Amino acid sequence: MVSLGATGGLRMADDELYYSFKRLNVSVAVARPFRPEDVPTMMLTDLLWAHATRASAKDMIAQLHRYPARAVIYSSTTAALFWPRAGAIRFDAPAAGNRPGRHGLWQRPLERRRLRQAPLLLPWSEAGLQEAPDVARDGDRALVLPVPVEPSGPPDPDRDIDAITYAANPSKKGLDRVLSAWRSVRLPSEELVIVGASADNLDRAGISVPGEEEGITILGPMPSPHYRALLRRARVFVCAPRREDYGIAQLEALADGCQLVTTPAPGPYVALALARALDPRLVDEDLGAGLRSALDAPTPDYAARAAEMIAPFTREAVDRLIADEMLPRLFADAS
Repeated sequence: MVSLGATGGLRMADDELYYSFKRLNVSVAVARPFRPEDVPTMMLTDLLWAHATRASAKDMIAQLHRYPARAVIYSSTTAALFWPRAGAIRFDAPAAGNRPGRHGLWQRPLERRRLRQAPLLLPWSEAGLQEAPDVARDGDRALVLPVPVEPSGPPDPDRDIDAITYAANPSKKGLDRVLSAWRSVRLPSEELVIVGASADNLDRAGISVPGEEEGITILGPMPSPHYRALLRRARVFVCAPRREDYGIAQLEALADGCQLVTTPAPGPYVALALARALDPRLVDEDLGAGLRSALDAPTPDYAARAAEMIAPFTREAVDRLIADEMLPRLFADAS
């Protein structure tokens, strides 16, 4: 498995796939590239990551020369762009969707070629597949393989955090819009907790949060178990993404019993349909109205219904999909 791992969500998805294989007694080696230097454009960023993943894949293939891998999975279309060996491609969103205009001038044509050549495609969602070039839907090569998401533990009965948001990429996640809505509707006793970005991260993104601002607490990046413990205490998870390639953070919030307050967003935003079905009042461009509805008049059975809706995303369900459908196709294509 060639792991791009450029974001926390991608790393989590690759880790989950790795442990699914281990639970199924499948031997798997993971090639992880060294993180390239930060560069100012998406085109250069993707170029460096694509070269880094090619190098890590070649090194791993060389290490396994005595026991060659039967199949290769590239985690993201970027990881597959310069592949040293053809393989399956697993992706949340294609460059065709999240690299518009000049941002994906060289990536999109090469991605289309790789999607045509790959023996098996493993999109995280049906929406991600539909966003890909039409060659990805040719024949019967695609199998939707979700990222497993489960409750992290029993919820805190007090739910003493009013609202929480995850802002590892503050601009893309629309933290400025979350803050604007929060400041306009919060009551004096209410608190918004920001996780995933420090005050310095916010400053660099051009988002101002004065150090002593009442009603807002910045906790910064933290280990996943600590973050999930906060979700179990939160009443509301709020976000306003400008684009959402999947939405692991939102699915985790639903799994841990939070009400999801969000604006609609382009991209294969899996949790959006779930949020609308759970409580349409909480999915609106008017984020402030959604916040007040969730805080003032929560739907009594929201958490129980959310647990039912994420059942297809449990590890047990995904393991079964891998065992019954993915592995037979992966190894058949490799034979």
